Amino acid sequence: MGFSALNLNQNLINTVTKLGYETPTPIQSQAIPAILEGRDIMGGAQTGTGKTAAFALPIIHQLMAQQLTANSTAKKQIRALVLTPTRELSQQVHKSFVTYSEDSELTAELVYGGVSINPQVKALAQGADILVATPGRLLDLLDRETLTLEFVEKIVFDEADRMLDMGFMEEIRRILKHLPKKRQTMLFSATFDDAIFKLSKSLLNDPLLIEVDTRNAAAEQVEQIVYAVDTDRKRELTSYLIGSRNWHQVLIFTRTKQGADSLAKEMCKDGIKTIAVHGDKSQGARERGLEDFKNGKIRALVATDVAARGLDIEQLKHVINFELPFKAEDYIHRIGRTGRAGLSGTATSLVSIGENWLLEEIETLLDTRLVAQWLPGYEPDLSKPADDGRNSGGKSKGNSRTDDKRRAKNRSYGKKTNNRAKKDTKPNH
Repeated sequence: MGFSALNLNQNLINTVTKLGYETPTPIQSQAIPAILEGRDIMGGAQTGTGKTAAFALPIIHQLMAQQLTANSTAKKQIRALVLTPTRELSQQVHKSFVTYSEDSELTAELVYGGVSINPQVKALAQGADILVATPGRLLDLLDRETLTLEFVEKIVFDEADRMLDMGFMEEIRRILKHLPKKRQTMLFSATFDDAIFKLSKSLLNDPLLIEVDTRNAAAEQVEQIVYAVDTDRKRELTSYLIGSRNWHQVLIFTRTKQGADSLAKEMCKDGIKTIAVHGDKSQGARERGLEDFKNGKIRALVATDVAARGLDIEQLKHVINFELPFKAEDYIHRIGRTGRAGLSGTATSLVSIGENWLLEEIETLLDTRLVAQWLPGYEPDLSKPADDGRNSGGKSKGNSRTDDKRRAKNRSYGKKTNNRAKKDTKPNH
């Protein structure tokens, strides 16, 4: 079945065809008709399965139909609102709306924190049909009476589970007070738990539950590998894997901002160009870092869960869990950064003895056994006391002289693979 079978506007079909979309994904083929019917939706699908298009395309279709009968001289009012938990995800969603609606007169604006509010106020003064926002900045604008949500007909809560994790419930309640009671509400998430279902009861009216995959399942195209390793050798093993296996564009997850900074610094000493992105970085620094990573100027990107949510990097093949997350559902979101759009990917987790309980929780959530391997030369020392790695920050605690020797070894791998990459990129004449 192609997109034409979904009864979308022909301009939209032409746009997605130009983008290379041929067949709707399962979440798209089920959600789009239901949204066009005006149903409230509770949609669950793994990351990278076309979730954004599943709600963006029918919203644009409906707004375009209304536009034909609207007064063209009247100021545009926000009729569709999309709430996202992070700046990166809001940028990604806004970009999709702009791309899909390029053959229409619809306008989409974007507002998020961490940057000056004045340009956003100025942009909103011109009017907009669609608004993509993070809750905090949206409330700032509402408090200033810069915008009104009284004309909103459709609202989407994207990555709703993350919003709850980040404590946005109070902000959501305040935003709801500004919305009309009669509206179409859509809630999308890669994972569902009791908190999500409780939230849905207060937000949705007789919702259609769409789950295209086994609940809380990891993407099938992602190979999951677990290495048992001592906490104080994780950084060394990370650099070894990247260098010896000639990995490029590797996304690495830590639990804390401090840990991300420390790991990035130590890996740079290993000869691997690495940067860290997290909530304490300015928006400009995060955007520049991500762009350098996408362009191949940076080999490894270390991120916290909050900063990484919404990162959409085409053909990202490798994710490393330097530390397992305390919340098992975050593991699914982490490894979902690779294996997107049907492509294959590898997720490697480095697990210390003290983190075995976290691995067990992930296995319970996935209903899958993840067998830890021992990599020759990096076998864990079972005589050491258990350490959950909370304070490791990617910094080795071993003998400094031995550590320097290991660094030299890893740097040599980096040089070999970099030289190999350079040879591969030479033009053939």
